[in-house]
Amino acid sequence: MPVLTAHDLHKSFGPQTVLDGVTVNIRTGERVGLVGVNGSGKSTLARILAGLEQPDSGTIARRRGAEIGVLSQDPVFEASDTARDVVLAGLSAWYAAKARHDEVSRALAAGTGDAEALLAEQAAVAADIERLGGWDMMHRVDTIIGHVGVTRPDAPMSVLSGGDRRRVALARLLVSRPALAVLDEPSNHLDVETVEWLERFLVEEHPGALLLITHDRYLLDRVAERTLEIDKGKVYSYDGGYEEYLEQKADRLALESRTESNRQNFLRTELEWLRRQPKARTGKQKARIQRAETTKSAPPPKAERTAQLSVDSVRTGKTILEMKKLGLAVDGKWLVRGLDFSLTKGERVGIVGRNGTGKTTMLRAILGQLDAAGDGAAAEGPTMEGEVVLGKNSSVAYFDQHRSGLDLDKSIFENIAGSHTRVEIGGRSMDVRSYLERFLFDPNKARQPVGSLSGGERARVALAKMLTQSVNVIILDEPTNDLDVMTLAALEEMLIELEGSALVVTHDRWFLNRVATSILAFEGGGRVVRYAGNYDAYREQRAHSALAAEADARAAKAQAAEPRPAQAQAKTAARGGDKPKLSFAERTELEAIVGRIDAAEQQVVELEAKLADPTLYASRGADVAGLLSELERAKQEAARLVSRWEELETKREAAGKA
Repeated sequence: MPVLTAHDLHKSFGPQTVLDGVTVNIRTGERVGLVGVNGSGKSTLARILAGLEQPDSGTIARRRGAEIGVLSQDPVFEASDTARDVVLAGLSAWYAAKARHDEVSRALAAGTGDAEALLAEQAAVAADIERLGGWDMMHRVDTIIGHVGVTRPDAPMSVLSGGDRRRVALARLLVSRPALAVLDEPSNHLDVETVEWLERFLVEEHPGALLLITHDRYLLDRVAERTLEIDKGKVYSYDGGYEEYLEQKADRLALESRTESNRQNFLRTELEWLRRQPKARTGKQKARIQRAETTKSAPPPKAERTAQLSVDSVRTGKTILEMKKLGLAVDGKWLVRGLDFSLTKGERVGIVGRNGTGKTTMLRAILGQLDAAGDGAAAEGPTMEGEVVLGKNSSVAYFDQHRSGLDLDKSIFENIAGSHTRVEIGGRSMDVRSYLERFLFDPNKARQPVGSLSGGERARVALAKMLTQSVNVIILDEPTNDLDVMTLAALEEMLIELEGSALVVTHDRWFLNRVATSILAFEGGGRVVRYAGNYDAYREQRAHSALAAEADARAAKAQAAEPRPAQAQAKTAARGGDKPKLSFAERTELEAIVGRIDAAEQQVVELEAKLADPTLYASRGADVAGLLSELERAKQEAARLVSRWEELETKREAAGKA
């Protein structure tokens, strides 16, 4: 059963047509992704489907009683409301159902009314309560607030940042469990762990339908059952998530290309025939001429535009970036402590960690925006200890997650070139409008104020401004927020081909898997650890480390529970004075085991060296999983041999004393 059906929607803003005869159907419980380039009309379509905006023409039918919840990119709240108040406001349907259930239960207890009808209504309302989250909703509210990263639930909305307000809005929508949830860029301002939790929640716990607008390709691939693409005012539907969408879109474009090729061949054939014919023509010939003219006048399919991103690199020196015993503290809390780090040419380091662990603070330290203090933990505001060294030839470009380098009142043109009409790119002069076309801005849009652009379009302006510099170190703070998947792919290719080095703070796992050669993980409590490889390799190493730590804990517990040698001897004496004695096989094993331990530990060292080599992830990424498994087996074998040596040595010593 459809929860929503829209037919023949049209919407224009001045001369720009955003929706041109769009038809959309979303079924009950269906999970639908919506993709398209920035400015294509994704948010406009979502707002129209949710009833927040009206189309110029077309019809929308929504299932009676079906609640539609919307997570917008810029949610608005009452300034005096606390975060918890806002989230609890999402429970209006649950409160109504609970109140009705209590009322019916009281009527049954009092024996008033039709008992059979009251029992049926009580069962129906109880089912509604279960659908809306169950009976213990207060616990569920607190759980969701914690998972989405709302750290100050009792703070008024007026003091929360834009990212915090988005997280509060997300929590309210998830708590409300609407029949259709429209999520516009839900992963913006979330850290990787929270995005992974949201992914699991939407797949396993959210009962209603979803319309998911996101640039997060893993989120799309793992959540969406069907993907809609809005392109030049039309909507195309593809079965499956992001991977299936790519495959089916490639097939569609190939079909369009073949159709256009066939049309061109037909035109050539017909034109050749027309040129060979005498002046007098039959009626049949006139029909053929008309057919050729009609085909000739049909517009060819427009080629899909993609962003063309490139950076002019300059020569690097021996030292690019070093951090020596770096410590960072904010308001007396250590975020980073004792970090030693060096960046080499060609490295692309992905930076991950929960919100508030110090990722952006570290970038500020690198950019020279923090002053060293003798005792950072005792100072107010961000302070640092240790040293950050930028090489004398290091030229840094910084992409700010807040796009604060843009003047919203000025035009795109002015933000890029000021009063000039040309920009210098790699020593070559280029017309500003031609340069902006690389970033998918039409020339007639160049004078539009940046403040009137969508979030993704502002991000493209910030990229265009950053890439006018000649650099060898690129620092990107949440570059994937708001960018469409086509521009993200172009940014990934640019970084992969970069001759310099890059530091990238991002929650986009797909982006990290394509770009990162190592991961710098902020693990809390001032601990920052570097892992070789991309995001999947980092996750696997973390998992192996956790398993190893758990195994060590179990071994320590078991060892503590075992009797000490003296206790064992006492027990032996109590049993009749049996003397612990090594057998011939055990003596032979003990003599050879030290060499076996050395060999096993050497294998561990060799495997760790292979996994620390950045070229492994660039050229042989498929080998990483196998090497990690081999390393874990080698560590387990080394630990087993050491444990066996200790057992045999203890037995030998006990036999000697006896």
